[in-house]
Amino acid sequence: MTIRYPNGKLYSPNPAVQKTAKKGKEKDFSFSNRGKTLEDEINEANDYYVKRRFAIIHKKPVPVQIVKVEYPSRSAAVIREAYFRTPSTTDYNGVWNGHYIDFDAKETASKTSFPLKNIHLHQMTHMQQVTEQNGVAFIIVRFSAYERYFIVPYDVLQKAWLAMENGERKSIPFSTIEKEAFEIPTSYYPRIDYLPIVQKLIEAKSHGSESEEIVE
Repeated sequence: MTIRYPNGKLYSPNPAVQKTAKKGKEKDFSFSNRGKTLEDEINEANDYYVKRRFAIIHKKPVPVQIVKVEYPSRSAAVIREAYFRTPSTTDYNGVWNGHYIDFDAKETASKTSFPLKNIHLHQMTHMQQVTEQNGVAFIIVRFSAYERYFIVPYDVLQKAWLAMENGERKSIPFSTIEKEAFEIPTSYYPRIDYLPIVQKLIEAKSHGSESEEIVE
């Protein structure tokens, strides 16, 4: 099936993510994580939160315009061509404990850094707008080589993005991720219970704002 962006360009999935997903199916890192992608793990956590009324967070639907369909048989339809109606923003959003949560999910097979090419300009713009409205914007990154998960706040992404635009490196070093992001410990169920780590992000953000007010 062919899928195009609103500007007519062909959509091609990130090969690094596809490769990571394929490896995940071939090699089990743990029994509890058998065959699961990062999206599966986040969806599992979100189902857990909704059922226990902890939060309401869902994956955003992707607006797709179908333009070509073939019917090889009366009981089957095959989509041959489609377009994204609008550029996607982030993968997930919702409400938790009075906070608007908005984030994207990213995987990388790199052992040394997170490539910024995995993020698009319109996603950065969207997260900036969310932050300006006092929402909580971030990405969840899985380093598949280590099976480690991190919440990377928007301000960390923004700093790296601006540096890239000024001609500096096009990725965030893994050492920086370990230092400035918030690691999500894995558990049995849900495998990535990320909301307690979001709470740490919110508290750190609040303490930072208080420090700025004292300085002023």
